[in-house]
Amino acid sequence: MRTLDRLLIADLKRMWGQALAICLVLACGVATYTMSLSTIQSIEVTYDRYYSDYRFADVFVSLKRAPNLLAERIREIPGVERIETRVVRDVILDIPGMVEPATCRLVSLPDHGQPKLNAVYLRRGRLPDPDVRGEVLASELFADAHNLKPGDTVQVIMGGRQEKLRIVGIGMSPEYIYAIQPGQFLPDNRHFGVFWMPYQQMAAAFNMEGAFNDLSIKLLPRASEQDVIAEVDRNTEAYGGLGAYGRDDQISHRRVADEIHQLSGMAYISPMIFLAVAAFLFNLVFSRIVHHQQEAIATLRAFGYRPTEIGVHYLKMLLILVTFGFVLGTGAGIYLMQRMVTHYGEFFRFPILYFEVAWDQLPLAAGLSLVVGLFGGAIAIRRAMSLQPAVAMQPEAPAVYHKSWIERLVLSRFLPRIEMMVFQRLKQNLRLTLFSVLGMSLGVALLVLGSFVEDSINYVIDVQFQRAQRQDILVTFNEALSSRAIHDAQHLPGVEYVEAFRAAPVRLSNGRNARRVSLMGLEQRPRLFRVLDQDVQEVTLKAGGLTISKKLAELLDVKRGDEIHIQFLDGRRQRSLVPIVAVFPDYTEPRAYMFREDMYRLLREGESISGVFLSVDPLRLNDFHQRLKETPVAAGVTLKQAALKSFHDTIAENLRPMRITNALFASVIAFGVIYNCALITLAERSRDLATLRILGFTRGEVSRVLLAELAIITLAALPIGLPLGYMLSYFTTLALDTETHRIPLVITRATFAYSAVVILVAATVSALIVRRLIDKLDLIAVLKVKA
Repeated sequence: MRTLDRLLIADLKRMWGQALAICLVLACGVATYTMSLSTIQSIEVTYDRYYSDYRFADVFVSLKRAPNLLAERIREIPGVERIETRVVRDVILDIPGMVEPATCRLVSLPDHGQPKLNAVYLRRGRLPDPDVRGEVLASELFADAHNLKPGDTVQVIMGGRQEKLRIVGIGMSPEYIYAIQPGQFLPDNRHFGVFWMPYQQMAAAFNMEGAFNDLSIKLLPRASEQDVIAEVDRNTEAYGGLGAYGRDDQISHRRVADEIHQLSGMAYISPMIFLAVAAFLFNLVFSRIVHHQQEAIATLRAFGYRPTEIGVHYLKMLLILVTFGFVLGTGAGIYLMQRMVTHYGEFFRFPILYFEVAWDQLPLAAGLSLVVGLFGGAIAIRRAMSLQPAVAMQPEAPAVYHKSWIERLVLSRFLPRIEMMVFQRLKQNLRLTLFSVLGMSLGVALLVLGSFVEDSINYVIDVQFQRAQRQDILVTFNEALSSRAIHDAQHLPGVEYVEAFRAAPVRLSNGRNARRVSLMGLEQRPRLFRVLDQDVQEVTLKAGGLTISKKLAELLDVKRGDEIHIQFLDGRRQRSLVPIVAVFPDYTEPRAYMFREDMYRLLREGESISGVFLSVDPLRLNDFHQRLKETPVAAGVTLKQAALKSFHDTIAENLRPMRITNALFASVIAFGVIYNCALITLAERSRDLATLRILGFTRGEVSRVLLAELAIITLAALPIGLPLGYMLSYFTTLALDTETHRIPLVITRATFAYSAVVILVAATVSALIVRRLIDKLDLIAVLKVKA
C-alpha cells in the first residue's frame, strides 16, 4: 500500500466523528431529493397505469336527461374513440349505527360486465346482479370508514321511496381516487361515498328508462380536446348539458395533479439547505486538516512528492466522504420514498402501488454531491498543493492581536477572565464563527419551514369553519326548488335559522382566459355563510356585480372594476357582461358569488333555491338527522362539525410525520455544525485548555471556555435563522399555490419557540459529547506539543 494511502486511512480513522457528521448532512440532502423525485415518479406511474388499465375517460359532461339516441350522435363526433353513458344521482344514506345521514353518489353500471370507461376495480366480493333488486358495489374508502363488508345493508331514498341496498362487493374507480363531496376542502370518507348499481334499477328509480344524465368520452390519440368539447356542448345543450370539461378539470384528477405539483415545488428547497450546510462543513474540516498537516505536507514535498500527488491524496479523502454520503442518502431516500408512496396510497387508494426510483435523477444528485464537496474543499486542497517545503516547515507566525475600543472600555471591565478569553477566540477566528452561525441558522430555518404549515392550516380552519361558515348543516337538492323549500326547511326539527342559496355552473371568461366554476347566489348580507376579506371582515355582496376569490381573479387576469363574460351552463344558457365588484382571499377551489336577486335576473327565472344553510339546536340534532334521512328532495348533506373533525384528523395524520422528520433533519444539521466546530476548537485550543488545568482552573471552568463559544454560536444563529425560516416559508407558500389549495403565510410565536428549543437541545447534546473529550485530555501529552 502506498504511503499516502496509509496516511489517508489513518486520517479517516482519526477524524471519523467529523467525517460521519459531514456525511450525515450530505446524506440528508440526497435523501430528501431522492425521496421527493422518486415519490413523484411513483405516483405518476401508479395513476397512469391505473388510468390505462381501467380506462379513465378524457372528457366528461353531465345533463338533465338525454335519450340514448343522443349517444350515437356523440360517438360520431371527430376525435371520439368511445363513449359511456350512465345515470348518476346523489342520495342520502342511513348507515346502521350512525345517527347523522351520509351522502352517497349512485353511479350506474352496465347490466352486464364492466363499463367501457371508468371501470371498477373489484377489491372484494362480486359485481351486482341486475336481476336482483338493490345490489350495489361500495367504494372502498367509504366501506372502510364504516367497516362495511359484502352482505351488509344500508337504507336510501330513491325516487321518493325508501329502499334497502345490499352491498355485494367493495371496489374503486380511477374516477374517484380522490372522493370528495363538492365544495369541501378535504375528503370525509365517513360522510361521503360512491355506490355502483345496475343501470336498469337506477333508471327505473329515477325515471331514466332509455335515457342518461352523465356521459364519459375517450378521445383518439391526437384528437383536439377543445374541438370535441365544443361539439359535445352543441349536441347536449338542448338536453340540459352543464358544459363538457376535460380530464384536467375532473375533480379527482385535478386534486391528485395538484398534490404532485406541491410535492414538486418542495423537492428542491430542503435539499438545498442540507447541501449548503454540507459545503460549509467540507470547507471547515478540510481547511483545518490542511492547516494541522502543514508540516507533514512539507515533509512529503521534501521527499519528492509532487503537488498533484498531494492534491490527489486530499481529493481521495473528499471523494470517499462524498461517496459515502451519497450512497447513504440514496438508500435513505429510497426507504423514505416507499413510506411516502405507501402513505399516498392509503390517502388516495390505488389498487396497486408502483415504487419507482428516479434513477435518471441519481446522476444529478451524485453530481450535486460532488460539486458541494469540491466547492467546500477546493480552496483547502489548492492551498495544500501550493505549499512549498521551506515555507510549510516554518512555524506559524503568532497572531497579531489588538484590543478594540469595546474591549478596552467595556468588555475588559465587566467580563470575567474566561468569558473574555471566549470573546477573543471568536474575534480571532471570525470566519469560522460566521460560517458556524450561518450553518446553525439554516438548521433553525429548516425547523420553521417544517412547522409553519400547521400554523397556516389552523388559521384556515379558524377562518373557513368558524368565521366564514357559521352554519351547522348544509343541505343541497338534486335540482333547484321553489322558495317554498325555505318554509319546509324552517319546520324541520330543531332548525333555528335558514339561509337559502342558488347555485349554477357557469363559464367565466376574459379574453382567452376562462374557467368553469359554480356560481353561488347568496343574500346581500348572509349570516351563516359569509364572504370574508383579507382582514377577516365580512364582505357585503354588492348588487349588479360578481364577488370572486383572489385565485380566480389571477386565473382570469382580472381585478376589481374589470368586466368579464359570464355564461350559465344550465337552463337557457344566458350570457352577460358583469363587473367585478370585490375580490377576496380564499384557500380552496376558485369561487364566485353574487347577490341572489341579481342571479335570478340573469337567469331570467323566478325565485328558486339549490340548497339551504341551517342553524340547528344542538339538543335536537338527532331528531333533525332522522327527519332528513326521510326527506326525498335532499341530495346531499354536509355537517360542519363532521367536516371539521375529518379535516383535523387528515391534517394531523399528514403533518405529524413531516414535523418529526424535519426535527430529525434539523438536529442532524445542528449536530454536524456544533460537533465539528467543537472538535476544531478543541484541537486548536487543547494546549491552552491544558495550560489552564495546570494553572489550577477546574474542569468546569475549562469546559466553560469551549462550551461558551458553542453557546454564543448557537444563540447568534437564532435571530438569523428565524427570519430566514420565515423567508423560506414564504417561498414555500408560492410553491404550494395550486388551483385547488393555497396556504397562507402564518407563523406563530409557538413555532418560533419550538424551532429554537429543538436547535438548543440538539446543540447541547453535541456539545456535551465533546465536553467529555475535555475531561479526557492528557495534560502531559498535550503540553509536549511543539510551540
